[in-house]
Amino acid sequence: MVTLAESGVDLFIPKVYDIVWSLIILIIVALFFYKFFLPKFQAVFDERAEKIKGGMAKAEQAQRDADEMKKEFEAKLAEARIDASKKRDNADAEAARIIAEARTRAATEAAQITENANRSIEAMKQKALVEVKAQINQDAVRLAAGILQRDLTDAAVQQDMIDKQIDGIATAGQGK
Repeated sequence: MVTLAESGVDLFIPKVYDIVWSLIILIIVALFFYKFFLPKFQAVFDERAEKIKGGMAKAEQAQRDADEMKKEFEAKLAEARIDASKKRDNADAEAARIIAEARTRAATEAAQITENANRSIEAMKQKALVEVKAQINQDAVRLAAGILQRDLTDAAVQQDMIDKQIDGIATAGQGK
């Protein structure tokens, strides 16, 4: 039973034996946690911290690898640009060489065509000159035959008259 003195605020204040037994149980539970659970928690925390450190180390290594790969890529890209520039320059030089060869070949062919045309013209000129001389010889023989009224069918007589006429024409042409 509760006495009157135990009423009021005294109801909320525990007895000394309750405090002692509660402290003993609390110390036992704390030792139990400290002895069994705290090491397991600490091991889980340590493992988690190691995983985080390992993840950070992996991330840093991945970052270094990525930076290294980026540098290699940039170096290869620069090399590829230089190579492309060299190839473009070589192609330009090759194109210039081909154009120069084509111009030289065209000039050679044009000179050859011109030479062939000049030879052909010279040959035609000679042929025309021979034909004109033959026609002049025939006309001269007919004219001389008409003037002399002789038979000039003998080849030696014709040749002699032709030579005299040509010599006369040549000396008349030189006198002018």
